[in-house]
Amino acid sequence: MITIATAHADSSAAASAFFARWADVATWGEWNVDTAWVRLDGPFVEGTTGMLKPKSGPKVKFVIETLIPDREFVDVSLLPGARLTFRHLITTRPAGGSTIDVTVTMDGPLRWPWARILGNGFRASAQPDLNRLVQAAQAPR
Repeated sequence: MITIATAHADSSAAASAFFARWADVATWGEWNVDTAWVRLDGPFVEGTTGMLKPKSGPKVKFVIETLIPDREFVDVSLLPGARLTFRHLITTRPAGGSTIDVTVTMDGPLRWPWARILGNGFRASAQPDLNRLVQAAQAPR
């Protein structure tokens, strides 16, 4: 497994605000600038599959691999010969708010070529995308 990118943020928003944003896949493009659209084939629960269309590439199938409300959300994009994993961990801070950590990894027999193709883009966008997500989660709905 290769770690491609990481991002970290502190927020005044509760963990539930982040999970509400993630569950609303139609709005992912508001905080993830490379996302054209996202569709789920069912509810926002562990095991649900979906399709994501990056602005700069072809559609990609993904699955919600792990979903522990207010704690962890892992989605895996299925690339030919590789799995692109986005792991989102949220910790509730004792004084209120949340700490969010995002890790982007690549695994599989073709992980190295995919990491070379996609790595720079994810390294450049991981932190700014998380910063925009924090702003969205803190904003009134």
